Amino acid sequence: MYSENLRPNIPELPDLPALGTLMVDTSRADRVGEFRGVAGPYWSLRPVGGGAEWEAEPRHVRPALLIEQLRARTARLNARSRGEVL
Repeated sequence: MYSENLRPNIPELPDLPALGTLMVDTSRADRVGEFRGVAGPYWSLRPVGGGAEWEAEPRHVRPALLIEQLRARTARLNARSRGEVL
């Protein structure tokens, strides 16, 4: 009866972004990555230019601003033009 009014002591997680959404990991010097999914309590992000995914706590992740998205995509295109990525 009393438990109906009690709230668990678990912080609420932010809503999950759509797959491929560009996100910023603020715990890693504002590193930008694509949201790839959930791995336990963490979110998986992948560098925009490809590479190894990393995991971040959802509380340290936010949507990338338009300028951050532009920088990440431009960096990928530049790397592609140099033949560093496909």
